[in-house]
Amino acid sequence: MAANLEELKVSRRTETGKRRMRRMRAAGSVPAVLYGHGEETVVLSVPTEQLNAAIRHGSQLVDLTGELSESALISEIQWDTYGGDVLHVDLTRVSKTEQVDVTVPLELRGAAPGTREGGVVTQPLHEIEIKCPAIAIPDHIEVNINHLELNDVIHASDLALPEGATLLIPADQVVAQCITPTAAPEEEEAAPAEGAEPEIIGRKEEEGEGSDAS
Repeated sequence: MAANLEELKVSRRTETGKRRMRRMRAAGSVPAVLYGHGEETVVLSVPTEQLNAAIRHGSQLVDLTGELSESALISEIQWDTYGGDVLHVDLTRVSKTEQVDVTVPLELRGAAPGTREGGVVTQPLHEIEIKCPAIAIPDHIEVNINHLELNDVIHASDLALPEGATLLIPADQVVAQCITPTAAPEEEEAAPAEGAEPEIIGRKEEEGEGSDAS
């Protein structure tokens, strides 16, 4: 299912410089740049609350409203040092019917029957690259593991992609599998430290050994 199309009410801006950008963020907006399709690059401000909602919902395609009326992809996000606040966002112009290359998260769904036989489900691949119409970009792709038996594997080619989408990774790449857990190797008995004299059981050191009797 395609992601819900979010709206960002953007404004053109003329301010530049770190100090002005800090003031903009403090006032509730994020600096942005819109480019692509051979048209002029436009510097914008985007409401922080709307942008955070789009990111939280996994949206990649957004509708720009306000001082612009275009569709765009959220192509790059710059975060602060702690990964909590967006410092800047790059937006790329796109037609809703245009084919685009995107990376989409994978989410496991269901319960693997192989776990009842002692198997463990692992997921080597957590996101996938596909090409699809911009309007059909999904927020995630589900991986159904309800039929995953012990020692079975789900490949990228087994995934249900959105209509019109094609894989951009090898079809035989492993997405999920149910494997038999390997037993942890037993710890080897500790060897005596190099140069240390091995203890001889039964030998008892006699006090005063080698001394003259009084």
